[in-house]
Amino acid sequence: MSATEQEERAQFTLAMRAKGINDLGLLRALERAPRALFMPQRFADISGRDIALPIGCGQTSPPPSIVAAMIAALELKPSHQVCEIGTGTGYCTALLAQLANSVVSLERFETLAVEASARIKTFGLANVAIRWEDGFDFHRSGERFDRVIVHGLIEPPGEAFRDLIVADGVLVAAVAGPERGEQRIVKLAGDLNGALEAADSGPARALRPLERGLARAL
Repeated sequence: MSATEQEERAQFTLAMRAKGINDLGLLRALERAPRALFMPQRFADISGRDIALPIGCGQTSPPPSIVAAMIAALELKPSHQVCEIGTGTGYCTALLAQLANSVVSLERFETLAVEASARIKTFGLANVAIRWEDGFDFHRSGERFDRVIVHGLIEPPGEAFRDLIVADGVLVAAVAGPERGEQRIVKLAGDLNGALEAADSGPARALRPLERGLARAL
């Protein structure tokens, strides 16, 4: 790694700390997986900025600070099995895989799923399965996870994904806030009785409503 790359990564880490990301494990994961490795080549020079970027198929990659805040809300442990809905470029997938036991990542666009799979393979992560699936229908598979993260705005209280988490699992997504254009990260924690308790985990931005259906490309 060149001195310039080291400096850029150090600056990125400081920027994430300034945004309230203080978990050391997550910060190390962010350092080990530079966003530029998972973004279209034409954005390599600006991937380190805390901005949303277009990634193809009409989709966007959220700002890194929002991705990190959503991961932090999951409170991941090394034993956890995670389901990610909305693979995108595979950037968040790579971060999750460094912090959890395994990750199943679902992407409704086949083009994005194939590209993300290639990036994850190149990065060398063996505990990830990327599937071309509609996240809204995946509960029918019968699979259950300790943690679920949804990259997109959903309707509260997230019942469409309740069956994906174990009884005391956690779901993190984003919902529209009370103010026009506002977005909030919400953490839905289950209890052993099957109830979901919602907690606000801070602001979100640049997230699109989660869409249904499979598509090869757009």
